[in-house]
Amino acid sequence: MEAYCVKCKTKREMKNANETTMKNGRKAMKGECPVCGTGMFRIMGKA
Repeated sequence: MEAYCVKCKTKREMKNANETTMKNGRKAMKGECPVCGTGMFRIMGKA
């Protein structure tokens, strides 16, 4: 899963990506940047 790293300012492939559900019911992917180790977050569709 690809997401934007705020620290590196580039799109990268997430490491240790896990699917989570936010409070409003939307799905999201949580992981970390393979280069700098910063937490990454990507919001997915409702379905």
